[in-house]
Amino acid sequence: MPPPAFEPLLVEVDNAGPTTGTGNNTYLLTSADAPACLIDAGVGTAVHLDRLAHHLAARQTSLADVLVTHAHPDHSAGAPSLSHRFGVSRFTKYRWPAEDDRRIAWAYVDDGTALCVAGTTLVALHTPGHSPDHLAFWHEPSGTIFTGDLVNRRSSVAIVFSRGGDLTSYLASLERLLALNPTRLLPGHGPAIEHAGEALRTTLAHRRAREAQVMAALGTGHETVGAIADSIYDGLQPALMPLARETVRAHLEKLKADGRAIDERSRWRASTR
Repeated sequence: MPPPAFEPLLVEVDNAGPTTGTGNNTYLLTSADAPACLIDAGVGTAVHLDRLAHHLAARQTSLADVLVTHAHPDHSAGAPSLSHRFGVSRFTKYRWPAEDDRRIAWAYVDDGTALCVAGTTLVALHTPGHSPDHLAFWHEPSGTIFTGDLVNRRSSVAIVFSRGGDLTSYLASLERLLALNPTRLLPGHGPAIEHAGEALRTTLAHRRAREAQVMAALGTGHETVGAIADSIYDGLQPALMPLARETVRAHLEKLKADGRAIDERSRWRASTR
């Protein structure tokens, strides 16, 4: 007999903005035999909390678990509101002491931890790069991965260097997911991705193309992060330029680690080695 269908319910957070696009996604997992689980905590908007209450009531269940992909506020700041409204007993994530909300008694997990939630099992995959604590949650029977901020079909993912972003780790995390041969990606922003392998390869190719653009900018005399970002992201809306500069810095740091760029007091040049 085939396994039962795995059908997480999308519950939108209603926090659209320049850096969140149409807003964050959370995913509700329910079962006839166990309390519900929510992937990501949102930001505590009244709309999100009311939507969750509606779905829980319709299924005559309670919310016991919240699995958080990472500590960036749009994914984790709603934890206190969820605790207050629904009496959630367990909030789970990978440890990031500098950013974790101290009002929450986090249940910390490591890479490879099997999590039994809502009548099924998810495996926590430590996938750093976008943030040091980033987790993806792998549902192997259905080939589904909850990818947080690793992939977005509508835009590229920012690598915020000043907040622990690391491009080398990010690329390795994408490669790790690709090696699992998933069939579906459920991201923290944007629509579900049914052609998972294609999306992961496209994201990797985009980052490599950006790296080539950064090297080209160095070759034409652009020396600062700002100048490189302006040359590459011409026409980007002003609200997103700080993230573009952060991502350029992450590219430069990777190039430095690879021996291809040199940082001389915040003046960058290509290595001649």
